[in-house]
Amino acid sequence: MSAAERPTVEELDNLSTEELRHQAFDKAEQHHDIGFFWDLIRHLPQSDDLAAEDGSSGAITGSISELVEVVRELLGRDLGGTEPLVRARFIDYIRK
Repeated sequence: MSAAERPTVEELDNLSTEELRHQAFDKAEQHHDIGFFWDLIRHLPQSDDLAAEDGSSGAITGSISELVEVVRELLGRDLGGTEPLVRARFIDYIRK
């Protein structure tokens, strides 16, 4: 994506968190960017719930679609004070 095609921060900031999530997830899935999803999980307070289920994140067997589903489930909860950070992460990722 060229700089001319890249949406501005202001344009993206006007979108809902759900729309930002959709765009960022689509991009990460297309590029098979597992690192994006792991980074996102690490910064969500609910990720402690994931680790507490069996003591690790090893319950995820490794496919990107399973990882996407875990992140979607975590993001389906109230983001509270982390929403601005999540939105900033989505915007940064979309603009890369």
